[in-house]
Amino acid sequence: MSAYTFDPAHTTIGFEVRHAMVTKVPGKFTEFEATFDPEAKTAQATIKAASFNTGNDDRDAHVKGEDFFNVEQFPEITFTATSFDLNAEGGTVTGDLTIKGTTKPVTFDVELSGPVEDPWGATRLGVEAKATINRKDFGIDFQAPLNSGGVLISEKVKISVDGSALQDD
Repeated sequence: MSAYTFDPAHTTIGFEVRHAMVTKVPGKFTEFEATFDPEAKTAQATIKAASFNTGNDDRDAHVKGEDFFNVEQFPEITFTATSFDLNAEGGTVTGDLTIKGTTKPVTFDVELSGPVEDPWGATRLGVEAKATINRKDFGIDFQAPLNSGGVLISEKVKISVDGSALQDD
């Protein structure tokens, strides 16, 4: 293996939160740069917070505002790996996740597939990574109580990466 850069056309950086305690709302970030090198034990990602997209313009505008990401003041979300426990099939990658100016350690469960050579001669590595965070740990503490009990938005956020990474030349 060697260094890889995630292909934005074939990679999804997504998330899921529970809304009104009854349904899960998925979304994704559409603008990012990310690299992964299992041999050198490095991984980095920079995500444009304003690229947040759930498919609902009103909700997206609210989440980009001060109640949640405050993308004007905090335009990027970053991840930098600090430790790896991987083999050819996967394992874990732990690193520093920074959201809204707050940095916390997060461990991703990782599955690897490949590497394979695509029809155009490029070498690709499949990377699937999942973690769960508490959004309040990152200063995202907007909440609205429900009349029936409970809250509008869960504190737990599931993060997922389903990526195709191209080997660097």
